[in-house]
Amino acid sequence: MDTQQSKAKEEAAVDAELAKAIMARCFHPSLIGTEAWEGYVFSDMEIRIKESTDLYGAVLWPSATVLCHFLETNRDKHNLTDQNVIELGAGTGLVSVVSSLLGAKVTSTDLPEVLGNLKCNVMRNTKDRCKYIPLVTELIWGPEVEQRFPRATHCFDYILAADVVYAHPYLEELMDTFDHLCQENTQILWAMRFRLERENCFVDRFRERFQVEELYDLPSLSIKLYRAWRKDKKTKDQR
Repeated sequence: MDTQQSKAKEEAAVDAELAKAIMARCFHPSLIGTEAWEGYVFSDMEIRIKESTDLYGAVLWPSATVLCHFLETNRDKHNLTDQNVIELGAGTGLVSVVSSLLGAKVTSTDLPEVLGNLKCNVMRNTKDRCKYIPLVTELIWGPEVEQRFPRATHCFDYILAADVVYAHPYLEELMDTFDHLCQENTQILWAMRFRLERENCFVDRFRERFQVEELYDLPSLSIKLYRAWRKDKKTKDQR
């Protein structure tokens, strides 16, 4: 029991330290201006993100900050330089911005109603700062994915997603979108905040299609970060 208690305390300390480091990336303007924004520091650069509180997709959730922290602090294992990256449900665009600052060729996607705010955030934070100009485009999960991103001509090295699983009726379409975009050499990096049992079930079904590795477990934030890849890729590697 003492060993279990010691291990639990150690895990709690690691969680608290990592969560503190992640959330320390956020800062708020010292003066209130005409436009409300939140500030973040990634890749040694200040990023200003404008939210739109009337839309869930235009609010910045902590999962995005967790994913950005991982991308910056794990550049040795996941170097995004010159990599083709697509973000699903980009929302306010923080993950797309950080990925662009890290040298990726980014395609940032979301629903039409949040595209205006998304494009504004991405463009003003990447202009004259990045090797590649990010593409911001609408994407409705499901059948439209194959039309907009044919597998024969669109191959992504990374699929990024932060807090795309929540109380909405499009979980099957999201699963099919992951499945279509994830090819043999594609890696998925997905940060998820656990809220409802339905979301937990999505993870179980996700494991049926993909090999999954848990990278972060942050109970204090109710967030986990996963890396995933196609199951058939592992089979070929073993052969």
